[in-house]
Amino acid sequence: MRILVELPTWLGDAVMVTPALENIISFHKDSEVVLIGTSTSIEIFKNHPHVSQIRVLDKRYLSLFNLARKLGKFDKFFSFRNSLRSNVLKLFISSGFKYQYKKSNFQNCHQVEKYNNFINKSLNTEFSAGELTIYSDNSLKEISNEKIKKQPMLGINPGASYGNSKRWYPEEFAKVAVDLSNQYDITIIGGPNEKEIAMDIEKLLVKKNVKNYQNLTGITNISELVHSISNFDLFITGDSGSMHIAACCKVPTVSIFGPTRSAETSQWKNEKSIILKKNLDCQPCMKRICPLKHHNCMKLIKAKDVLIEVESFNL
Repeated sequence: MRILVELPTWLGDAVMVTPALENIISFHKDSEVVLIGTSTSIEIFKNHPHVSQIRVLDKRYLSLFNLARKLGKFDKFFSFRNSLRSNVLKLFISSGFKYQYKKSNFQNCHQVEKYNNFINKSLNTEFSAGELTIYSDNSLKEISNEKIKKQPMLGINPGASYGNSKRWYPEEFAKVAVDLSNQYDITIIGGPNEKEIAMDIEKLLVKKNVKNYQNLTGITNISELVHSISNFDLFITGDSGSMHIAACCKVPTVSIFGPTRSAETSQWKNEKSIILKKNLDCQPCMKRICPLKHHNCMKLIKAKDVLIEVESFNL
């Protein structure tokens, strides 16, 4: 049997879809599994032992048609996306059965459960949503085994691809890092579009004469990012893809939430996870830019609030 799976677009959703994907693979034992998705979403699956092929989706419709022809026939096709482009792709794909995720059919639960419920509905099964699963690059593990950490590692992730409304302030991130710099070495992470905010934090650390830090923002691939996060002893982040990687790695995490729904996109099955938010009447607005122009959901959260939550871990 041949199974084709279209992954969600974003890194965080790709991580949250892993329990559902594992259930697909478990249900279709000894099948050929092919994954397609964005250049970002496919990265965490490159070392998956049960995936035979991974292909990047091009945005052009002609390319979708050509890819569908090259992939050939499938017995089942699962799409975790619900967009016009995905609808068109679904028409192009040659498959006996086609299942497509629709947000409106799955409400009032965590995103991991939404994806998993979609699979249960499609297959008429009752799989539970298990752990997040990322198969790591063993070559990176071998490199890290040669290095001994001098002291615990604090990870700082100031960015969020969804929009500025999800981003906490670099000044506050820096205050947290400065306060914890005597206990932790510091690593700043993020994507290419987050270099500016990461540099703002770095400048503030330099100003406070903090030297035990590294800024990896924009210079790591996804495998290296996963590897870095797995080595953190503490992680401070907004609602982001990196937050979900940290959940998979069971890293003690303080997640700062503003405009998004923490009940749906908080860390999944991480016992050492703390959600920090203000619970304002305007939350969650789910907007990329604050519609009220005050951004209080993030502005009212201060470094001292994060530090109090860090103390509660008793690390």
